[in-house]
Amino acid sequence: MSFVTAPPPSGPPPPRRRQRLRARWADRHALPRFGFWLLSRGALVLAVCGVLYVLNGFLIGWANAYDVMLGITSPAGVRPQWSAWLLSLIGWAVMPAIVGAAAGYVITEQIDAHHARDLNDVLSELRSLAAPPSPPPASGDGS
Repeated sequence: MSFVTAPPPSGPPPPRRRQRLRARWADRHALPRFGFWLLSRGALVLAVCGVLYVLNGFLIGWANAYDVMLGITSPAGVRPQWSAWLLSLIGWAVMPAIVGAAAGYVITEQIDAHHARDLNDVLSELRSLAAPPSPPPASGDGS
């Protein structure tokens, strides 16, 4: 009794997990500008903001950290002040800048989507619509 074995697979071996992750990371350049920024630099900025919030949550309490970040409570009114001042600065300057940049990007993309046509194309289309209609074709009967 002879056993038939399958032929060896042809072609390169499938990529490993590390290679797939590296390829995905390289593909981030194909994302829109805002998506690329969020994955590259924005993730770092948001991570720093998150770490500062968590640090202050443990040092001054979660409610106080929230109030300091939103500017409800002064950072001078809590102890330790050094971390509260950093959190206050993040909440006052960085977070509104990120939200404003995101909103500005979304609005700009929507405006660009509506202005995607060239002005000459639009004008030629309007001229063709405003032109008098052509006469109907003559019938082949002759009657």
